Order: sequence, then C-alpha cells, then structure tokens
Amino acid sequence: MPLFPLRLFRTLLAAALLWAGVAIASVPSTDVPPLDPVSSPGWIEDMARFAAEDAARPPPQRPVVFTGSSSVRMWPDLERAFGDLPVLNRGFGGSQFRDAVHYADEITIRYRPGRVLIYSGDNDLMSGRSPAQVAADARRFAERVHRELPGTPVAFIAIKPSPLNAHLIDDQREANALIADWARRQPDIDYIDVFTPMLDAAGQPRGELFLDDGLHLNARGYALWRQVIGAYLGR
Repeated sequence: MPLFPLRLFRTLLAAALLWAGVAIASVPSTDVPPLDPVSSPGWIEDMARFAAEDAARPPPQRPVVFTGSSSVRMWPDLERAFGDLPVLNRGFGGSQFRDAVHYADEITIRYRPGRVLIYSGDNDLMSGRSPAQVAADARRFAERVHRELPGTPVAFIAIKPSPLNAHLIDDQREANALIADWARRQPDIDYIDVFTPMLDAAGQPRGELFLDDGLHLNARGYALWRQVIGAYLGR
C-alpha cells in the first residue's frame, strides 16, 4: 500500500475511534435509579383541594410557595408570617420528597412562583428510606422545578430534630448534610438550617418546641422557624 493512503487510513481510523469514545462518554449514566412511585394514592385528593382553593380564591402573582409535608400544611399563619410577602401554602401532610416531585406541577410550577421553599424528609426517613434516597429525591425536586422554571430560587428547609424521631437523629444529620453540600454547589439552590437551633445544649431535640405528639411544631416551634426562615427571606 502506498505511504500516503496508509497514513490517511491511520488518521481516519484514529479519528473514528476518538469520535466513538466521545459518543460513548456522552451517553447518560444509568447509575441513577428511577424515581419511586408516590408514597400514597391519597395525594390526588390534596391536589383536587388545591385546585378548588385556587378557583375560589385566585393565588397571588409570583408567590413564595411553601410546600412539603405537615410542618408546612399545619403552619397556622404562614400566609401572614412574613409581612407583605405574598406566600402560598401548598403543604400536604404525610408527604415525602418523591411525592413533591410527582406533583411538582400542581404544588409549585403552575403558580410561576418567585421562590420555592420545601420542607420534607420526616416521613421519608420514618418509612425506612435512607439519607441517600432522601437527598436524591430532594435533588430531583429542585431539578424538576428548574426544568420548567430556570433561575427560580429553591430552598430546602432542614429536616427537623424531634422527640418522636430522636432515634433517627443521625440519619437526619446525614440527609441534611447531603442536601446542604449539594445546595452549596448549585446556582439558585439554598439550604435553611432550622436543625441546629432546634437542639438543646446536649444535642437533643428541644421538647418545648413541639406538640404533645413529639413530631409537629407548636407556637414556639413556628416562632423559631419564622425567625430563621424570615432571615433567609429578608424579613
């Protein structure tokens, strides 16, 4: 074979192998497991309730949407807690992060919010999900919002330490740390630490912040949240 064609062949072969390598490298990783189904079919009733509330009283324009589980749903004066800031409560009690991902359209995206704050994780860990699963689902929620509403700030309210779940405090710390570390490295993602001020001097949950069930916040607990979250919101 003449010298020039041989060199040309080698060059073309190398280019083809390089292209193939780039193509293979660009194939999305399959290591990320698929999103699990919703934790309960009952959430459809909450979505219908939100739709009915919107029909009866149109939500504010560009609201700050609070969503997540019962710590949000049960906040009695949430929509007035931060002065003139337009707040919309779209918490649905008992929910998990994966439920917020599945229903992101109904609880956040449809409102075109100026900001989204989500509290979840209690029910996830109580049901046996690992800190890594909780953090992965939290990440999926933010990515879901940003896919439709790029640049919208999303903040994760830390999983709270509670007397009922004192046995899960190490898992709570781990899940919070995973979420906080990821949030620090992302644009338009924040982490709000309510975990630390809810601990006493011995590092245990402060019982005076909770109702008798040891899980849900009382007026003092919400006052603490209002202070910490208000500082984040500039209120």
